[in-house]
Amino acid sequence: METRNLTVKQVSYCLFLSIFVIFSFQAHFSEAETHYREFVIQAKPVKRLCRTHNTITVNGLFPGPTLEVRDGDTLVIKAVNNARYNVTLHWHGIRQLRNPWADGPDRVTQCPIRPGRSYTYRFTIENQEGTLWWHAHSRWLRATVYGALIIHPKLGSPYPFPMPRTEIPILLGEWWDRNPMDVLRIADFTGAAPNISDAYTINGQPGDLYRCSKQETVRFPVGSGETILLRVINSALNQELFFGVANHILTVVAVDAAYTKPFTTSVIMIAPGQTTDVLLTADQTPGHYYMAARAYNSANAPFDNTTTTAILEYKTAPRNAKKGKQSTPIFPRLPGFNDTNSAIAFTSRLRSPSKVKVPLQIDENLFFTVGLGLINCTNPNSPRCQGPNGTRFAASINNMSFVLPKRNSLMQAYYQGQPGIFTTDFPPVPPVKFDYTGNVSRGLWQPVKSTKLYKLKFGAKVQIVLQDTSIVTVEDHPMHLHGYHFAVIGSGFGNFNPQTDPARFNLIDPPYRNTIGTPPGGWVAIRFEADNPGIWFMHCHLDSHLNWGLGMAFLVENGVGKLQSVQPPPLDLPRC
Repeated sequence: METRNLTVKQVSYCLFLSIFVIFSFQAHFSEAETHYREFVIQAKPVKRLCRTHNTITVNGLFPGPTLEVRDGDTLVIKAVNNARYNVTLHWHGIRQLRNPWADGPDRVTQCPIRPGRSYTYRFTIENQEGTLWWHAHSRWLRATVYGALIIHPKLGSPYPFPMPRTEIPILLGEWWDRNPMDVLRIADFTGAAPNISDAYTINGQPGDLYRCSKQETVRFPVGSGETILLRVINSALNQELFFGVANHILTVVAVDAAYTKPFTTSVIMIAPGQTTDVLLTADQTPGHYYMAARAYNSANAPFDNTTTTAILEYKTAPRNAKKGKQSTPIFPRLPGFNDTNSAIAFTSRLRSPSKVKVPLQIDENLFFTVGLGLINCTNPNSPRCQGPNGTRFAASINNMSFVLPKRNSLMQAYYQGQPGIFTTDFPPVPPVKFDYTGNVSRGLWQPVKSTKLYKLKFGAKVQIVLQDTSIVTVEDHPMHLHGYHFAVIGSGFGNFNPQTDPARFNLIDPPYRNTIGTPPGGWVAIRFEADNPGIWFMHCHLDSHLNWGLGMAFLVENGVGKLQSVQPPPLDLPRC
């Protein structure tokens, strides 16, 4: 009898243990969620600066909806195009491992979603957390089609900094008092630079300093002593920006969804495509404080010299006793528009929290000149040649001005084995060596239009030095690499010196980014491992420059086996 009771107890214990293990296993995997969303791209009336425009939006919202997910989650987003333009959506900074079909750049990884059609983007977040964003990647539609993409840590994983009381996405944008697509169309016709924006915005609103805008200025209430996390995103089309909050210190804790060694600053410089996470503690006298953004303009070119504002308001701030109104907010001290020293001082302080893995043995050592150019016209007096001295503006990498294909997307043509869409002979160095930041001969100002890709073997260790040029003007070009993040190992002014400059590379704790600016009249060096097969776009995130050809693409070959190869395309992938 005792033996029988012992056996029953053992069986019961084993059964209990099995059930416990099964439930623990299920709980582990149930942490990851699948998020289903429908994004309807449509025109809606939006009033700014006293005028109402039929603006392209997502779900009638400007900015578009914020996506909040966790590392490990899957997103299934059906994009329905009810607008009159072709459109694609890009999930900026998501690595899209083995899945270029969800990346989104028009004619690069997909053909566009035509009016009246739809396409479902399916992708999984893998080992990423922080602030990213999504935006249209067709022509200039991203002027208004954009939103935040916030990736929280997995359940049970804390932030590597004190937990904030509140988290606030801050989307910095640009607003044109006309249809941005018309602005681009006119520039395409004339060959001149497009008209500058009429306002900057914070979360879609210009703020107190613009006409007909004061009533809609965005306000962020905060309690005294509270620490908040500002997730700052530069979603402007063409402008780097300085950003600050009056009388408050910002503690930088992450950039481009990669944590950093914390450091304090009163101002950040943020380029289009970049994100910066900062902690702010409400430790000032209760009141109203402007947060503001205005241009950092590194080029000798016209720019929007206005300032956008929102208000950080303490919940216990006193009001004007006579009228019941709030006191006038205090304004932050921002650098001058051409203060490159402040911009570089900020970016040079960025470091990873600890030692990181940086490729040391380099397989592909690439040197890319990036900058503007001019196309000469046979008839300089033509209405189509309204650039400097009767020319048309252009831009290039290594003198190759990138032309998007028309008959198919690059990735679809590659996967289908379709010839004649692109070549793989993009030059690893400039065709002609010259004094890149000096007085460049006019014979080198005209680039060659082409659709050339650079081929990389799976697993190749890659170094790219991005060298600004003085052709037309020196400028900070924010270069974005799709499908990857990379270590920013060094930068400097003047021409890169391969004999002496590498000695100053930071190979210990460089910051990781997906978008990095070239110092105006200088260079920046990055490294990464080509561990994501597919075709991946690299381009300037100033959209006027992208339109002129400042881009190229990498073709990363498949490795060995399924886990190192591009997955098959979805059945609903749009066709050209």
